[in-house]
Amino acid sequence: MQNFKQVIKFTLFSISAGVIQIGTFSLFDYVFHWNYWVAYLISLVLSVVWNFTFNRRYTFKSAKNIPLAMSLVFLYYLVFTPLSTWWGHALESAGVEDILVTAISMIINFVTEFLYQKFVVYRHSENTNSLAQEDSFKIIMKTLKTPL
Repeated sequence: MQNFKQVIKFTLFSISAGVIQIGTFSLFDYVFHWNYWVAYLISLVLSVVWNFTFNRRYTFKSAKNIPLAMSLVFLYYLVFTPLSTWWGHALESAGVEDILVTAISMIINFVTEFLYQKFVVYRHSENTNSLAQEDSFKIIMKTLKTPL
């Protein structure tokens, strides 16, 4: 059940990050007419910071050292970003609409980032922050109030 809740939370935060990414990408691409890769990279960074912040606190409930966790996320994006920029440029050059290319990249990012964060970034630190401790306390108190 906990994994299901994590997937739901991660999905909702990813959707909100996706709105930020699509919104800023659209602004940079369609209003300011920036090059694809510049618009994509800046919108991706804004989305990543948003997504990292909320998933760390609410999805994985981790008290892990923030610089260390963000460094691990940076390593993920060190691989993902050049690859997605490369295939994005290739698809755009082939005539695929920019926004569709971005959507494809976002779907690939969603699946791979969840797995990476769950099994690498927060592997031994899930449910260690104050929210997780409060949840545990509430469960204990509820159990104590339940008659045998």
